Amino acid sequence: MLQYIARRILAMIPTLFVISFLTFFIIELPAGDYISNQIAALKSTGESSSVAKLEFLRKEFALDRPFFERYLIWVGVWPGPHGFDGLIQGNWGWSFEFDKPVSDVVGPTLPLTVLLNFATILFVYIVSFPIGIYSATRQYSWGDYGFTLLGYFGLAVPNFLLGLILLYLFNRWFGLSVGGLMAPEYIDQPWSFNKGLSILAHLIVPTIVIGTSGTAAMIRRLRANLLDELHKQYVTTGRAKGLSERKLLTKYPLRMALNPFIADIGNLIPSMVSGSVIVSVVLNLPTVGPVLLSALQSQDQFLSGFILLFVAVLTLFGMLVSDLLLAVLDPRIRLGGRASS
Repeated sequence: MLQYIARRILAMIPTLFVISFLTFFIIELPAGDYISNQIAALKSTGESSSVAKLEFLRKEFALDRPFFERYLIWVGVWPGPHGFDGLIQGNWGWSFEFDKPVSDVVGPTLPLTVLLNFATILFVYIVSFPIGIYSATRQYSWGDYGFTLLGYFGLAVPNFLLGLILLYLFNRWFGLSVGGLMAPEYIDQPWSFNKGLSILAHLIVPTIVIGTSGTAAMIRRLRANLLDELHKQYVTTGRAKGLSERKLLTKYPLRMALNPFIADIGNLIPSMVSGSVIVSVVLNLPTVGPVLLSALQSQDQFLSGFILLFVAVLTLFGMLVSDLLLAVLDPRIRLGGRASS
């Protein structure tokens, strides 16, 4: 197992480099950049003094160099105006829109983004697991029909609309404002026990809003996988030999049905981040979603590039966790990895 983990971690390194190149390539596709757009706007108004300052910034951040050289400088494997000073060295870049380092812009939002994603994924699996098993083992019952209707409702209703509905209901019924991830008095304050409790209380609504569609999809997937396993010949044979329904369910069918269910952990993370951008704006959540949206609109390439790379790292970590869980759940996966080595 340790060799399997080591191979998976080592495989993540070249994968991350490929992702970083694709990320940099994509954010460079639109013509111009933040500095070029500002220079063009200032030239149209005749402010030459500000243009000179922006031209200095272009050279200061190597924006006047070729594409591949800019990429290598950004990663930190090629000397830039300040030597080797890129992502590898811990320099996340400079945000031109906010006029400060990227680390200062996204620093407070990264832990909250990770916490919200973790809570949402936990919610998706805790809710969908028992419901999916119930629907599969009681096919065509009233409960199955009810959960199926609930699942279609969760898939059909946009997350941001559900967020608006909950905002209204909480305010109308309880007089509470559920926007944000903490009470206003804890914003920009150091971490404390009371601040942590405030964050946990404010996590409930965004977790439900963001996780609803993922939960509905997971219920349908687990139900379909388990139904497929329950109709196989080995289940009929086990039932004929007198195995109890509970033991028959947990011994093989449930374990086999969980494989694709667990494999989706890595796929959930990017969908949670991308799908929560509008929700974060509606609920005023201090996550990287609204910052990414603003950075893409203004072509703030270093800020948007780092956030996209951060989401990629979360995805790779989620895929590593899912692979490890699959290796524990299904010995054939471990044996397959050893045989290939």
